[in-house]
Amino acid sequence: MFKDFFKHLFPRVVLKQNLRLSYTLCLGGVAFSTLLLLALSGLMLLFYYRPGAAEAYNSIIFLEGSVYGGKYLRSLHRISSHAFLILIMLHTLRVVLTGAFAPPRQRNWIIGVCLLGLAVFEAYTGYLLPMDQLALWATQTGMTLLDTVPLGGFFHDILVPDNVGGPLSLIRFYVLHIVVLPISTITLCLLHFYLVRKQKGLLPYL
Repeated sequence: MFKDFFKHLFPRVVLKQNLRLSYTLCLGGVAFSTLLLLALSGLMLLFYYRPGAAEAYNSIIFLEGSVYGGKYLRSLHRISSHAFLILIMLHTLRVVLTGAFAPPRQRNWIIGVCLLGLAVFEAYTGYLLPMDQLALWATQTGMTLLDTVPLGGFFHDILVPDNVGGPLSLIRFYVLHIVVLPISTITLCLLHFYLVRKQKGLLPYL
């Protein structure tokens, strides 16, 4: 899987006609590049962020006010997250409009939809971490909406065992945001690219 993943990113030879942007628009590749930028900027933010109910907001203030380039770094991470969501949604739309989900690619289509869901959930878990008023109210709104769907109360109790912004809920959102969801996303990306190459995708490599 890893071998085919890197071959997909760095193919030895590609047909000249497949270098045109008119069909795929390279949305998948650009989305993955944005994901790498998110991972890099997020890793740098970890050096300053403190995942405590009382310390989280102050750590963000310190980052933006006292760390050289800190405000730029946080803005880069936030804008990259918006760009990643937009790109992966456009990539999904392109797949739908071009019929690229049809057999024998239906398995990869399911993986792509799962990646879209993970991207949305990743953005949602990251929204709480600054622990400002906007983060608290937005997360509370999401949790209220979750209660309206089947099994929503069960997942609500797992994600927020205390109040939104409480110590337990914050640490769970934090672990989901920096460990569980990124690892799941990267793993599915590996599998996604592997299947694209195995099935020759829409861009047959030589």
